[in-house]
Amino acid sequence: MTAALFDLPVATLDGLPTTLKPWLGKVLLVVNTASKCGLTPQYEVLVKLYDRFKDRGFEVLGFPANDFAGQEPGTNEEIATFCSATFGVDFPMFAKIAVTGPDKHPLYKALTAEKPEARTLPGSDFRAALTGHGITPTEPPEVLWNFEKFLIGRDGTVLDRFSPDTAPDADIIVQAIEKAL
Repeated sequence: MTAALFDLPVATLDGLPTTLKPWLGKVLLVVNTASKCGLTPQYEVLVKLYDRFKDRGFEVLGFPANDFAGQEPGTNEEIATFCSATFGVDFPMFAKIAVTGPDKHPLYKALTAEKPEARTLPGSDFRAALTGHGITPTEPPEVLWNFEKFLIGRDGTVLDRFSPDTAPDADIIVQAIEKAL
């Protein structure tokens, strides 16, 4: 992947068409988010991670998606209000998109093609946990669930991918961010 990633069309949470070009030259953590997920408290950790590294050229980019158990049913306006009021989200959020399946957004087609497998913490098996809750998980290279994270280098290279249950401030992610910065 190259800077072409930054040419893909996206829309801001308030519906304005844009691309990722404003973030070219920065290290990005792209996360598919949801407001009604057991992992939703990761928003708070993402805000802290963003605050910790933003002055060094780091950005968190949130992409709400309703692909998993209907856990992001809200409108873009409702998502914006929830994120701001509940977690004080101040990193860029984008319009709701599909991150898996036949309507998968081109951004996520590119991300999953470049990094078809997510890294997990030792001893973690989120796929098995989903199955244990009666959920049939997606298969790689598809995004497994809400809050999967893609780390993108300053040049648009997809550097890493982390499982949904890996906390944004886990050593494995923090070390990868620091290395990329």
